[in-house]
Amino acid sequence: MVNLPIYLDNNATTRMDERVLDAMLPYFRDNFGNAASRNHPFGWKAEEAVDYAREQIAALIGASEKEIIFTSGATESNNLALKGVAEMYISKGNHIVTLVTEHKAILDTCKHLEKQGFKVTYLPVGVDGLVDLALVEEAITNETVLVSVMYANNEIGVIQPIKEIAALAHAKGALFHTDATQAVGKIPVDVIESGIDLLSFTAHKMYGPKGVGALYVRRKNPRVKVTSQMDGGGHERGMRSGTLNVPGIVGFGKACELCKQEMAEETKRLSALRDKLESSLLELEESYVNGNTAHRLPHVSNISFKYVEGEGLIMGVKDIAVSSGSACTSASLEPSYVLKGLGLSDDLAHSSLRFGLGRFTTEEEVDFAIKTVKKAVLQLREMSPLWEMFKEGIDLDTVQWAAH
Repeated sequence: MVNLPIYLDNNATTRMDERVLDAMLPYFRDNFGNAASRNHPFGWKAEEAVDYAREQIAALIGASEKEIIFTSGATESNNLALKGVAEMYISKGNHIVTLVTEHKAILDTCKHLEKQGFKVTYLPVGVDGLVDLALVEEAITNETVLVSVMYANNEIGVIQPIKEIAALAHAKGALFHTDATQAVGKIPVDVIESGIDLLSFTAHKMYGPKGVGALYVRRKNPRVKVTSQMDGGGHERGMRSGTLNVPGIVGFGKACELCKQEMAEETKRLSALRDKLESSLLELEESYVNGNTAHRLPHVSNISFKYVEGEGLIMGVKDIAVSSGSACTSASLEPSYVLKGLGLSDDLAHSSLRFGLGRFTTEEEVDFAIKTVKKAVLQLREMSPLWEMFKEGIDLDTVQWAAH
């Protein structure tokens, strides 16, 4: 028996794992000290817990615990990385390179920096969502201080060639940052092996609590520095002041440890469920998977259903929590800018659904989703005059629509 509604929006957030909650609870009640209080056992205990979490988190990405800076989440980490590097290295240059399909936390931060006189190059992506390395190389100049490219896209799950992009940045003396919010905990990420200088991630995308994230800042070869964006007591090696969220950090640490242990098994199970979902939904004619299917996350599928009205589709699948854009922009009725960036038309971008499977997704839920989506698409097409015209063999691209 499937409990409704079912949750297939794990790119937006994930349910907290019970084991994470169990690890956190003592730090709300008995061990409630401030990790910066150095004069008594309450503070020492909190500090000890934070240090241990730092090690758990660093281990997941192949970093040293001294390179983990705690933040309130990936948005703050992205802001700290971009603004912090831009300000710190202004004497070297004032140019940043990024992609048009980045998360709003990157794009809006870049817009902010442009207002302050920085130059930003927004590179396009191909129809499969991947950036062309030749374009990246061409875009980097002697003025470039930072290249920021998302590890895996939040809407289509496409994984960029991170190691190659980092190498191109380093060849011209620029630093490389990646927003790895969707990737960390889902696929192996190694900052040393990939040559990453700064990396943003967050707990709530990997079965941990909301409101706590981290920025990895490389300490050697090269030693990277960022200007703090939050001033105060000089916490976090002077890069991010503020009392640490001890229970959140403990939960983040536990979540990372569990991901490290269970990732391989989870990847196998989720990619099999994702493939089942996808192959069944692609039985519907005029259905398309968006983004490269060879280089993508194991749990994500973004599918467009032609000749279906987007809002109607979301209403038709109301028993399934899915999205038609990213959670950060879904309040607007604009078609997804990521899908538009792949060259999709407005109507195709509007009729897409993003499925994000997760640790708690069952096969029964996937079966229910297949049945529900198929039914909704077929019903909406029955009502669509465009579908009727398409079935009659009319090429809709050649139709001249009369203005009212």
